[in-house]
Amino acid sequence: MATGVELILATALCLTCANDTVTYPEGLLWVDKNYEVVTEAPITDVLDKSLDDAPAETLNTILEKAEKLQKLKSWLSGRHLKIGTLEDYPLSYTETQPDGSKKGMGVSFILLDFLKEKFNFTYEVMVPKGNIIGSKDDFQGSLIQMLNASEVDMAAAFLPLLSEQRSYIFYSTTTLDEGEWIMVMQRPRESASGSGLLAPFEFWVWILILVSLLAVGPIIYFLIILRNKLTGDNSQKPYSLGHCAWFVYGALMKQGSILSPVADSTRLLFATWWIFITILTSFYTANLTAFLTLSQFTLPYNTVNDILAKNKHFVSQRGSGIEYAIKLTNESLSMLSGMATRNLAVFTDDTNDTLNLRKYVEKYGYVFVRDRPAITHVLYEDYLYRKTISYDNEKIHCPFAKAKEPFLKKKRSFAYPRNSNLSDLFDRELLNLVESGIIKHLSAKDLPNAEICPQNLGGTERQLRNGDLMMTYYIMFAGFATSIVVFSTEMLFRYLNNRRESNQWATTHGVGRTPNGGLHKPSKWFWRRSSESNKQLLGSSHSNNITPPPPYQSIFNNGKGFQENTSMRRWHHAANYGANAAAGGFGVLRPVGNYYGNDAAAGSSRNSGALESTGLRKFINGREYMVYRTPDGLNQLVPVRVPSAALFQYTYTE
Repeated sequence: MATGVELILATALCLTCANDTVTYPEGLLWVDKNYEVVTEAPITDVLDKSLDDAPAETLNTILEKAEKLQKLKSWLSGRHLKIGTLEDYPLSYTETQPDGSKKGMGVSFILLDFLKEKFNFTYEVMVPKGNIIGSKDDFQGSLIQMLNASEVDMAAAFLPLLSEQRSYIFYSTTTLDEGEWIMVMQRPRESASGSGLLAPFEFWVWILILVSLLAVGPIIYFLIILRNKLTGDNSQKPYSLGHCAWFVYGALMKQGSILSPVADSTRLLFATWWIFITILTSFYTANLTAFLTLSQFTLPYNTVNDILAKNKHFVSQRGSGIEYAIKLTNESLSMLSGMATRNLAVFTDDTNDTLNLRKYVEKYGYVFVRDRPAITHVLYEDYLYRKTISYDNEKIHCPFAKAKEPFLKKKRSFAYPRNSNLSDLFDRELLNLVESGIIKHLSAKDLPNAEICPQNLGGTERQLRNGDLMMTYYIMFAGFATSIVVFSTEMLFRYLNNRRESNQWATTHGVGRTPNGGLHKPSKWFWRRSSESNKQLLGSSHSNNITPPPPYQSIFNNGKGFQENTSMRRWHHAANYGANAAAGGFGVLRPVGNYYGNDAAAGSSRNSGALESTGLRKFINGREYMVYRTPDGLNQLVPVRVPSAALFQYTYTE
């Protein structure tokens, strides 16, 4: 039994059948052996019945046209035509026969074979040397050159309607279809909208979050100060700017805070930020879970503007409609001409789409631009091949993805030489095929109904990859790098400060001054000896022998109840050792013998014995001192003020 499409085709095309049996080409229509002869009334009878009331002028025109078509049909019957075509699978391509001739294949030649049987002609197939459509600047070896020179009688190929080519050829008045060129690229491992830690929010959302982090801390700080100045209420202690900034960051990380505001306005500021962070982190957590678990994603290149904005390499066939739509100034893709001059657009001579897909897309990462029927067939063949490698791994089955938006849309049709009248005869039949949906059916005849390798593969199980956590690695690296830079800066400033202080000390004490008043840089030996002397002076080399001094108050009890115990004696011994080892005269308060005194003041008394055990409190220059008399009759002053005592205690206990 014939299918519905075949019956529609038989009805649509049998309009001017002669009194003979009509046979249809193989692949287009199934013919029953008992198919009856189809006869048709003379065209004048049909016109008389349908145009009885038509004006005489209109009727004469129609009759003249019908007579012309009949003569053309008679002329064409038995003739041998030369048909030009392009290697453009699956719409038109050729196969070489054993005798060396080429046999036309594809949708174009299924249509041509029907016309052949309809009008009783034969044909041979010719392919231009360059296998290109051609243009004014790309004329040699092109299909339009063959048509313009009448080397062929017709071009059986789906040719896009380009404006410049109209001056060389005549396009069919019947549009076969509206061609759509689609972009194919490597299936991205992550969505173009982002992945990992940054995926849940858009770029500007992250920018505003960063601005809020930088702004809220100072805002809280200045509002607290402003509130205290306006109200005069000092119950709320102003926090430092650093504390406010750290509170903002700690709240973002869901950490507590040691700040406990008292004023109601300050509490509201803190609570507002906490609420904001709670909502923000809730949305972030939910969206992050969705982005890390779902396979649905958007492609990085969906339109021509994406290719142009990102300067992405793309490849298409040499001499195809894409190339001329880019290189011709009055075409829709002329804005990509700059990319072609910079070699960002590649036009390959290889007609094997499978090889182009694996070479340019899979290996080099280019975007492959091809018309929809061709790209659908090549993806399906690639899918069947990869299915043999792995049966259930969808990532292996579909390493490529198609953009949904067409790269280019152009109407397509057959073409004839400019002086040819074959279009008057063929276009009527082609129009019937287009309106019945036969061409669309033939273009997708060998393809499954389901979409091949859609953008959303439908999988829900997904393990996290290193790429998903790459942002955490960046944060760790940035944190460690920043800490190293800060540490290096601290060490540099510490070194510079030490040098400056050492130079100031040397200048103050005359170190490095020449007899004539000049200065010279102290040698490394001097600084090394000074360092060793300071270590001995502070007792660092005898840390095991120095013990903390006795309570400072014990020396002011006028000897009452004071007994020098073992630890006291140990301390006196260590102190005497440190004082004798140091180069005196630095003005540092040091214990010498059984008294506390200043090195500069006590330098002359170190070898003369100890101070008396009793002293007299006196105020000298507004400061309180204990005055002791040494055995040689000199007075020794020991400070009594608490700061001086604390400094003394710190010096000998740290």
